[in-house]
Amino acid sequence: MKNYSYIPQKVCSKQITFDIDDNKKIHNVNFVGGCPGNLSAISKLVEDQDAQKIVDILKNNPCGQRGTSCADQLAIAVEDALKKSA
Repeated sequence: MKNYSYIPQKVCSKQITFDIDDNKKIHNVNFVGGCPGNLSAISKLVEDQDAQKIVDILKNNPCGQRGTSCADQLAIAVEDALKKSA
């Protein structure tokens, strides 16, 4: 299992950490800052899910006029991690 850390852009959360296992499943997603209820729910929903599936679901989900969201930033971080592990 490999741990990743990402500094999100244009959102309230300040850091996202997560693990991806050898089967490309996501674990231990943690957001620092942001909306605790929503981000805790996202973390629970993506636990043990296929990383690429999570990218496909969460990418391009905006929050207001920001053009991005914490969920979108997680998708960007996971997509980047998948590219680095390829």
